[in-house]
Amino acid sequence: MALVLYAGKTNKNGYKALIAAEYSGVDVKLAENFEMGVTNKTPEFLKMNPLGKVPVLETPDGPIFESNAIARYVTRLKADNPLYGSSLIDYAHIEQWMDFAATEIDAGIARWLYPRLGFQLYLPPAEEAAISALKRALGALNLHLASNTYLVGHSVTLADIILTCNLFLGFAHVMTKSFTSEFPHVERYFWTMINQPNVKKVIGEVKQAEVVVPIAKKPGPPKESTKSKAKEEPKKEAKEKEPAKPKAEPAVEEEEAPKPKPKNPLDLLPPSKMILDDWKRLYSNTKTNFREVAIKGFWEMYDPEGYSLWFCNYKYNEENTVSFVTLNKVGGFLQRMDLARKYAFGKMLVIGSEPPFKVKGLWLFRGQEIPQFVIDECYDMELYEWTKVDISDEAQKERASQMIEDCEPFEGEALLDAKCFK
Repeated sequence: MALVLYAGKTNKNGYKALIAAEYSGVDVKLAENFEMGVTNKTPEFLKMNPLGKVPVLETPDGPIFESNAIARYVTRLKADNPLYGSSLIDYAHIEQWMDFAATEIDAGIARWLYPRLGFQLYLPPAEEAAISALKRALGALNLHLASNTYLVGHSVTLADIILTCNLFLGFAHVMTKSFTSEFPHVERYFWTMINQPNVKKVIGEVKQAEVVVPIAKKPGPPKESTKSKAKEEPKKEAKEKEPAKPKAEPAVEEEEAPKPKPKNPLDLLPPSKMILDDWKRLYSNTKTNFREVAIKGFWEMYDPEGYSLWFCNYKYNEENTVSFVTLNKVGGFLQRMDLARKYAFGKMLVIGSEPPFKVKGLWLFRGQEIPQFVIDECYDMELYEWTKVDISDEAQKERASQMIEDCEPFEGEALLDAKCFK
């Protein structure tokens, strides 16, 4: 029998239980025909939660309210659930971060967002205090995530689910890129979590706010006087205005077909003799004599007028002290570069046999500059230093060849891993 969750389809507190259910293999269904402001005021609902708040979970043993309590219940329905860690100290740390997510992150975002939406009185000094407190909390979180992919241990736990859902409203409404850029590890963590299959299945696509949500306008006075004046206008005056009728032309404009979506600027560049898919196919299909076949083929195909090559070097290599965290960092970067797949090819090397590990890469982009839409949409870009490859310099050209080839040792050091974006 499925458990029934009373909440709106886009309720971030409802997401917590639904995501936990996906990870735990528990059947939780949203209540059919739930309507906020109607369903939650019925006598039947108020018997489950006298406050009329959502979410509420209906179980065979009775109802449960409060979103974190519901998520805990769903998680514990699966015996030895890894969402609760593998030891007593894991359990304690998970609970610790769940409390942090509620009291520091969720509360901070709410104090910033809700007054702007009109749910609470908007006071500029109060907003400044809320933002300051939230930054302090995000700073602490950023420090922890500098050396941890997840909050506790090496995999997703219930703490990650709760924190991600609480961060969601912030990223979607008030925490713009200029705000979150101060906390690069929080950014990496949030997008890593949002793109987990079990999370994405529940929340769907998430887009970061481009601007802070504007302050809700207070309702103005009734416009009865305007309407009454319109009714009292003499018909004679209406006749005097009749010559203005030729303004009917805008109606024709409204009926015009919508303009087609603008093409990507890269699609408007002059044709290139280099066919990117041909190179990717050659790279993938070359199993032997890589230098003689693939590398030689690359330079024969390469069109310096239609494409450009770029070296990248991670700015914070001294922080790469844990191998799996470093590998996850690079993997997440490549996932977020998916928007550029049609216009790019890349190699990312994780270098070193012991920490700190170095992360370096080589990227081929359509055009003479790094595409602006990549810079705008993929926050990882600003975590790297980018240097355009001068192919007239044989040393740089050879370095690029070695990176494509996964040459080892590379610059005198062993490769921990090499990843390809194609």
